[in-house]
Amino acid sequence: MKIDWIDSETLTDENAAELLGPSDGIIVPGGFGGRGIDGMIAAAKYARETGKPYFGICLGMQIMVIEAARNLCGIADAHSGEFDASTPHKVIDFMPGQSEEIAKGGTLRLGAYPCEIVPGTAMERCYGTRQISERHRHRYEVNNDCRDALTAAGLTLSGLSPDKTLVETAEYTSRAFHVGVQYHPEFKSRPNRPHPLFLGFIRAAMGKESLGE
Repeated sequence: MKIDWIDSETLTDENAAELLGPSDGIIVPGGFGGRGIDGMIAAAKYARETGKPYFGICLGMQIMVIEAARNLCGIADAHSGEFDASTPHKVIDFMPGQSEEIAKGGTLRLGAYPCEIVPGTAMERCYGTRQISERHRHRYEVNNDCRDALTAAGLTLSGLSPDKTLVETAEYTSRAFHVGVQYHPEFKSRPNRPHPLFLGFIRAAMGKESLGE
């Protein structure tokens, strides 16, 4: 396996095919701050348009949602409140009960949280179950006001909190693997016991259609 590290500050719609085309799959990992966000959105767009396996982790899931809102829902200025507080279309934002006035550390959602997986999704195929618990370390969430537009555009909100108030995972279910998760699967992955989502992503990048091949 060869990993190519791509500086997202150098990535654009125009050069995405050149920089990402040779890869078998794309991971957009977690992070904070606005640096390189446009390049990450270009990566998510390229993966969606070409069908190349995509795995968005935490920020990478939020990038996937922003890209869908812009290019499938037609909301050109869709963004995250973290990166553009002035945009009228915050598809990623603080949720009720959070506040920008609170010290930043106090707004983080930390630790293990349960998630209920939608049947018939890539998430269910990877996990083999519909009840999971994963570890989080993030601040912003998918704006629930945008759910209907996103799903109408073809994005499956494939994992939700048990009370249905928080979007935990999103995907394009018809793809071999195009999945974003709000949590950090790397926290529970081990060399001799890989996390099912890393396993699913790698198998898709290898051209395998199922985990059993």
